[in-house]
Amino acid sequence: MPSWQSALFSRLTRIARPRASGIAGDIAELRRQYDYISDRYGQIPQEVRFEPAQVGPIKGEWVRTPELTARRLILYFHGGGFVAGSPETHRPLIARLCLAAQATAFSPAYRLAPEFGFPAGLRDGIDAYRHLIQHGVDASSIVLAGDAAGGGLAFALLLAIRNAGLAMPAACVAMSPWADLSLSGWSMLHNAGNDATLSWELLFVSARHYLKHNNPTDAYASPVFAKFHGFPPIMVHAGSREILRDDASRLGERAAEAGIPVSVEIYDGMQHVFQASAYVPESRISLGRLGHFIRSRTPDVAYAGEASAQATA
Repeated sequence: MPSWQSALFSRLTRIARPRASGIAGDIAELRRQYDYISDRYGQIPQEVRFEPAQVGPIKGEWVRTPELTARRLILYFHGGGFVAGSPETHRPLIARLCLAAQATAFSPAYRLAPEFGFPAGLRDGIDAYRHLIQHGVDASSIVLAGDAAGGGLAFALLLAIRNAGLAMPAACVAMSPWADLSLSGWSMLHNAGNDATLSWELLFVSARHYLKHNNPTDAYASPVFAKFHGFPPIMVHAGSREILRDDASRLGERAAEAGIPVSVEIYDGMQHVFQASAYVPESRISLGRLGHFIRSRTPDVAYAGEASAQATA
């Protein structure tokens, strides 16, 4: 059974659920709807520091924790339907994941639609990753991560890294990933009345802005249609009441078909990116498990490129 804290959070979230009306032709209004979501992410942990940075051509920010013994790097992609959000809007969530994983993160300010459509954000991700490994950061110390659209982007980046012949990262983790822009998952219908955060209309308009005239089943846009051979271990968490629940399940199916170690956890009674609420017990459990997974897949030693990575900050 979900906790009473999660039930309260779900009720409050439903009250402020983004409206579908008025977003079709107004990108400013669409972005305001996503701001309603990230505004509920709570307080930033005081012990975490944020530093504006540029990794190669990609701007973003470092997220640094007090933990100095472990040197593992999370390349984190924020959510926002590919049209909204920034490293700043997702600071509370990224910071709590970094604390759980005892890791540093770089959060790219990847380009957003409609000004920059598919695959601009993916190109920013591969440019940042390529720069890190070319400047001495060991791929075995890097974990790709993201929430919502950023979770889908992390899996698309895995595909791009593999197909480019680059060294694969240590792992990939995602919270409530949006990985099917064709919106074909059964949970889109089954949870239409249960999801207190997202709606089919909101995602449909976002996908149109992002894809423009591209195919929504292109594997680089919708990783649920990709072949996962050669991927690193994967962990995905989602809520049972969200319309993106089946995106998480289908990513797990693709990984299992390719023989990739994978763990997909669907939390009963939980909503989209429930990890964003620091007061919900399920949030702490999920982040703790994601953090343990990241630590178990990365070396607990300083990586060779630490000095180079610091120099890019």
